[in-house]
Amino acid sequence: MNRNVLSAFFAMSLLFACSTKEKPATEHSVESSLADLKVYDGLEVTLFASEPMLTNPTNIDIDAKGRVWVCEAYNYRTELNPKNPVKDEGDRILILEDTDGDGKADKQTVFYQGKDINASLGICVLGNKIIVSCAPNVFVFTDEDGDDVPEKKEILYQGIQGVQHDHAVHSFNFAHDGRLYFTMGNEGKSLVDAKGDTVVDIHGNKVVTDGKPYRQGLVLRTALDGSNVEVVANNFRNNYEAAVDPYGTIWQSDNDDDGNKGTRINYVMEFGNYGYTNALTGEGWRARRTNMEKEIPLRHWYLNDPGNVPNLLQTGSGSPTGMTVYEGTLLPEIFYGQMIHAEPGHNVVRAYPVENDGAGYTATIVNILEGQNDQWFRPSDVAIAPDGSLFVADWYDPGVGGHQVGDLERGRIYRIAPPKNSYKTPSVSFENPDEAAKALLSPNAATRYLAWTALAKAGTSGEAALKKIWESSNARHRAQALWLLARLEAAGDAYISQALNDKDANIRITGIRVVRELKKDVVSLVTPLAKDPSPQVRRDVAIALRGNNSAEAATLWAELAAQHDGKDRWYLEALGLSADGNWDQRFMAWKQLASVDLKSAAAADIIWRSRSKYAIPLLADLIRSANDTDMLRYYRAFDFHSDPSKQQALIKLALDSKGEKAMYALKHMDATKATITPALTAKLNEVLKLYENKIEYVEMVKAFKLQSKAPDLLALGIHYPDSLAGKEALKVVSEWGKYDMYKQVVAKKNPEELMPLLKGLQAQMYDKKIIAIVQNIALDSSYSLSVRNAAIRSFGGNGESEKALLELAKEKKIPKDLTNAAASVFQNIWRPDMRAEAAKYVPLPSTKGGTSLPDINELASKKGDAIKGKEVFKNICSTCHQVNGDGTNFGPGLSEIGDKLPKNAIYKSILYPDQGISFGYEGYSLKLKDGTEAFGMITSESESEIEIVYMTNKQTVKKIDVVSKTQLGSSLMPSNLQAGMTEEELVDLVEYLNELKKK
Repeated sequence: MNRNVLSAFFAMSLLFACSTKEKPATEHSVESSLADLKVYDGLEVTLFASEPMLTNPTNIDIDAKGRVWVCEAYNYRTELNPKNPVKDEGDRILILEDTDGDGKADKQTVFYQGKDINASLGICVLGNKIIVSCAPNVFVFTDEDGDDVPEKKEILYQGIQGVQHDHAVHSFNFAHDGRLYFTMGNEGKSLVDAKGDTVVDIHGNKVVTDGKPYRQGLVLRTALDGSNVEVVANNFRNNYEAAVDPYGTIWQSDNDDDGNKGTRINYVMEFGNYGYTNALTGEGWRARRTNMEKEIPLRHWYLNDPGNVPNLLQTGSGSPTGMTVYEGTLLPEIFYGQMIHAEPGHNVVRAYPVENDGAGYTATIVNILEGQNDQWFRPSDVAIAPDGSLFVADWYDPGVGGHQVGDLERGRIYRIAPPKNSYKTPSVSFENPDEAAKALLSPNAATRYLAWTALAKAGTSGEAALKKIWESSNARHRAQALWLLARLEAAGDAYISQALNDKDANIRITGIRVVRELKKDVVSLVTPLAKDPSPQVRRDVAIALRGNNSAEAATLWAELAAQHDGKDRWYLEALGLSADGNWDQRFMAWKQLASVDLKSAAAADIIWRSRSKYAIPLLADLIRSANDTDMLRYYRAFDFHSDPSKQQALIKLALDSKGEKAMYALKHMDATKATITPALTAKLNEVLKLYENKIEYVEMVKAFKLQSKAPDLLALGIHYPDSLAGKEALKVVSEWGKYDMYKQVVAKKNPEELMPLLKGLQAQMYDKKIIAIVQNIALDSSYSLSVRNAAIRSFGGNGESEKALLELAKEKKIPKDLTNAAASVFQNIWRPDMRAEAAKYVPLPSTKGGTSLPDINELASKKGDAIKGKEVFKNICSTCHQVNGDGTNFGPGLSEIGDKLPKNAIYKSILYPDQGISFGYEGYSLKLKDGTEAFGMITSESESEIEIVYMTNKQTVKKIDVVSKTQLGSSLMPSNLQAGMTEEELVDLVEYLNELKKK
């Protein structure tokens, strides 16, 4: 599934031991689970299949016969969970069938079993061909004789990274336009064809997420044979499944870095960047930047940056998985034509009814099926049967993916329909166009595929049947017919013309998309729509013009841009995506229009979004007259310009401005390319004085390489060791190699300076020279005991310094009066082998008070004191985690952990952290050229640098200095966290965490 919504507990892992005996069997029985489910009014949920017929379903599809195809993942993440039982034969693709008409599966067929499909995450039934997504491969199985046994297994794509990873390749879906859509999460990284060549998409770009131009997660589409691959949009985290409606509009979900309440639903605007990382550098969303969003859920997606498509809906926490668009009529009308979505993190299946909003949309949440008390209900996928009923796959587990599985014996599939509605599959035929046209309107995708291919093959002989649909009153059905009618050799253009002139905006949009797909003359066909009353139609006109460098296209774009109202971000981003690659031409065409008011909010928007060199002086003018909020917006826009004139514009701004405006002008110029005149030097000194002791001061001193300011940086680090400014100041001192300045402070032996210096330098204990300075303090008895203890504690939190302290222990150089401080460091080392070795030389504490804990089931049955537990959290857990903003933002936030995990799973997360590691919070070891090692969680990675963090220690490493990068198999969370608590305190802590729920 997606990732462990359950958030990596404490310092990274939300992990629990594998056990199916946490509660009495009746509490997890099929009957108990079914009774616990709450379904939307007017609907009924019934059980279609359960264990032992199937276990651990990750993805399902339903064929035209009404049979349910299932990807099982019994062998899920076995390389990370060696204690889990394993099926040596590999995982299975199952076909489940109800042969006696009682609504329950009574026949199970194993279509395929093998280790090559372990933990597959996608299945798509296309007649006798079955597409199975299982990184590093996408397979096509062919059942040539219809006996439910494949005669062929071929590779469609390969080279996908993230093997057995939830963030790799997901399922394929057949869309109404006759193409296949699929997604790759941010671990997929590349796509290679069956011959071993990196796929080049139809835009001429390699499908590699190296930032040239694509980043992170992708939405892709392809022809039915796998050719003509197109990256539709990029820069998602783990977009799980793309669902496409009859008009060709693409919908999906995407999940955040655990615990940041940034899970989202997307309308996927073609060519769009969706902001999981910095579009310019690839830096993670935590990186400092001008105009950074105030709220983390928004900051998570760089939403304030020009060039990032907005989110349709942000749903807070979660672990979104399978999605479909409902094209049936069996369910209540509120679900007609809407997304239906599995959200296992919150134990719910939802719909998101959509309404138009300018050039985009708004959406609300309507629950269809939810677990009321049983948090093991984990819906992993949804699919629509031929009769219009909704099927839900239930992974049924204490947790949700994230490299971990807690139950291997269970799995369910439910059917949702009106009460007492029998499951009967309508008979369909594809032998003549009339029957195939009827089947084309099926709510079931596998049926539509067979109908679509039959009608496409029929050509002109199918026109009459399709024309009846085209002339009907149902717009969604008409769009389905249009995709085929437009392909007719003789009559296709006439149908396209009708569509572009249709009274329904969605049909006009479909017509534009058909024009693009069939590579018609875009400019001539869409020009009449340049002033369409629908901003959504104009949005698609703009997108259709992308890549067209003709003067006519520029004129048309200018007309579209002149209609921007200054309030519609969707429309603005469509204009931006349209102009990419032709900004100078398009911008000047717009600027020359007599109707353009350059002082209007609409014009300011376009200047802000533009990448044209002609926008640079206008951007500077906007800053001069802007208020403080808008000023930040415009300064950030300068980062997206590369023309050399940018430097001169910023220098002039700096010289003409005072205070904050001057500071930002200096901050956004490239100091290495600026001509440093006496006037600029004077301005720089003026601003530095104004921002003394602040992070901006440090940033400017570093950018302009003002090494004469090194003493000021040292003083800042000593006076403000806990602040970002103080820590960064000391890092700059070290980067400049001025270690003698530290030695001068050390030589004075003044505790009032030494204690804060040690605290400030702890973030640099990967540096051997810093380690040596701190070690000399620790071992020199002429310093006070408090200073020496502080020096020893500084060794914690970095691999290099911890290894150095271990060497001191081996050599018996740690004095007895420092052993407690050393033990506290060793106790919290994440590496089990180092902890065990350290225990040979420095005694480590066991549980607090030396008592053994009872069985987890017994612990889970105990009632604690949540008020006391909050204090335990503050004392022990807040060094890595936040609850409602309090604590350290290192591991995932735990503000809603009680909604996501039952008590026994929380206990397991604390006591057994190494039995699974939540995605995005894995530990990495970086071996560097100088022989040192950096380890921790990678929070940002650009083309040139890697930012790696362990607890409060952050280290930036240049990629050219990295010899190797290895993902670690152990959790970053200490495995003996309970050693710092009594049993009572542990019970209180879990009680507190269990009560942290969404309000």
